[in-house]
Amino acid sequence: MNRRVAPLLAASTLLLVAACAVPTDSEIADTSLLTGFQSSPVAFNNVLSTFAAGPSADSTPWGPPGRPGRRGGHHGPMGPGGPGRPGGPFMMGGGLGGPFMGLGFGPGFGHRPPHEGAPFANCDFNAASGRVECAAEDRHGLTILRSASFKDAAGATQTAFDSAATNTINTRIAVSGTMTRRDGATSVVNHQSDRTVSGLATGSAQRTVNGTSSGGETTNGTDATGSFTLVRQAGDTVSGVVIPIADGRPSFPAGGTVVRSMRVVVTYSGQSPTTSTRREVITYDGSNTAKIVITQDGTTKNCTLPLPHGRISCS
Repeated sequence: MNRRVAPLLAASTLLLVAACAVPTDSEIADTSLLTGFQSSPVAFNNVLSTFAAGPSADSTPWGPPGRPGRRGGHHGPMGPGGPGRPGGPFMMGGGLGGPFMGLGFGPGFGHRPPHEGAPFANCDFNAASGRVECAAEDRHGLTILRSASFKDAAGATQTAFDSAATNTINTRIAVSGTMTRRDGATSVVNHQSDRTVSGLATGSAQRTVNGTSSGGETTNGTDATGSFTLVRQAGDTVSGVVIPIADGRPSFPAGGTVVRSMRVVVTYSGQSPTTSTRREVITYDGSNTAKIVITQDGTTKNCTLPLPHGRISCS
């Protein structure tokens, strides 16, 4: 594989979208659920989504919210913008990746951590499916399946990535399995993503991103309160997001929309479930400000996000 593949692939799928969780701690229906929104589901960093997640998210499920002597939960990494002032807005799902803020592209391409090498370098082309398919990968009790299709500007299928001629990449990733935490709790994981990025060929003036992701994490365990079940669901839809190419400087999205959502449920044995939901709709209109409509447990706020280095502001 051409050694230029990693940075070009990075440009095509590390296109993460900015969005925030507007309500403050006191506005969330049950503050015990707060930490459930501060990170993405465990191992969600292995699929292509707009939720930021660092390497620790690969092996650390969300913890029970009421463990003795602890605030509880796995906070996860915070993306650009950070958690904000105490009690104020924070970035949902662990934060956001830099590219949708205009912070430039990095290695990794979203398929696997950057230190593990170029994605699809050791995968085989399947003529029947027209896709490059990778052998199943086992990690922390999870099975990860990856495949991709490569096409030139005319739409012809390619058997491998070509740094000059590949124009469109479709990537599909699935993650499933069971993880056991050090405290004995078990988490069942089921994630998928399907993303298409076009405009990769040499000379292209912009890249266009479309795709979906969905993820689920169900944890069962016991703490001082009793037996519990914790459920987190996350997903997004990226529609026609356009990233202009600007050599030597970052470029932020010039068009398109992103819809992100999360749902957190905590149930202790013998008690009623406690649930909180959050939805974010992000619109890029060509200006240097993204428009965001956020609905938290039925309450809607209109927000703006200055690009490329701003913080969320809501009315």
